[in-house]
Amino acid sequence: MQKPRIVFMGTPDFAVTSLRALHEAGYPIAAVVTVPDRQTGRGLKVTYSPVKEYALQHSLPILQPEKLKDPEFLTELESLKADLFIVVAFRMLPRQVWAMPPMGTFNLHGSLLPRYRGAAPINWAIINGEKETGVTTFLLNEHIDEGAILLSERIPILPNDDVESIHDQLAVIGSQLVLRTVEGLCNGSLQGKPQQCPSDIPSPHGRSALLAPKIFKADCAIDWKKPGQQIVDFVRGLSPYPAATTIFIDDKGHEQSLKIYKTAFEPGQKHDKNNILSDQKNYLSVSVSDGLVHILSLQMSGKKRISVEEFLRGYNVTNWYIKQ
Repeated sequence: MQKPRIVFMGTPDFAVTSLRALHEAGYPIAAVVTVPDRQTGRGLKVTYSPVKEYALQHSLPILQPEKLKDPEFLTELESLKADLFIVVAFRMLPRQVWAMPPMGTFNLHGSLLPRYRGAAPINWAIINGEKETGVTTFLLNEHIDEGAILLSERIPILPNDDVESIHDQLAVIGSQLVLRTVEGLCNGSLQGKPQQCPSDIPSPHGRSALLAPKIFKADCAIDWKKPGQQIVDFVRGLSPYPAATTIFIDDKGHEQSLKIYKTAFEPGQKHDKNNILSDQKNYLSVSVSDGLVHILSLQMSGKKRISVEEFLRGYNVTNWYIKQ
């Protein structure tokens, strides 16, 4: 069976794992499509996407369109005569693109569709206290993450997992699912199944598990009025990026902005809510409605990430309190 010519579309490290798997399996990569280069930092240094870095290292053709409907890009894409397009962590494609290849276009998504459609599926699954997640391949259509499902693979979310650990697991599992999907499409054993889409899917914390919208800075503030386990899940679901945030008021009345990366919940302790408790050596805790949330790893604004023990060696939090 002749291997299909593939156009691969992706941007971050998550996508590189699948591109590497396809390349090492011997699939001909007609081109890699990724975002244009960006200038970052004070020196406006030009940076490449991780997918472009891999493509350059392995001499794969690269396309970087500003607009996916650009006639010049569409003409170049058509000229590649690819059989199949594969999308991993890219952007929404117009019909002119996803309908182009004869074998269609499929996407690898970091959730068990139809749960958690959207830009941040890993984050929201953890924030919502899910006990499992996974990856899904599906055929693209006009709607975001609503195309016919091809294959899926699930994994547990363990109590100590955060976005980084689940991301890394799903990147590897997803790359193997991509290979299985290509094989199934090639040998005709795989047919897309329409998604069964109820109007709403509840999560363990009572939120909708249907959508996983992009997370912005304003969404990252910890609500200390919530139950302790929900706060811990919120922190895990944003760690290490973009990171949960809070503001403490220090003994001089100054605001201290912190990113919180790791916490633990101790139920049952009764204290005044939202007080900061510490022995100034080993623990820094916040009293919540049903116990204590222990802060284990954090970062002050403009500083590096440190353990709570390191933090307490530099700051006396005896009279600190939480900004309401």
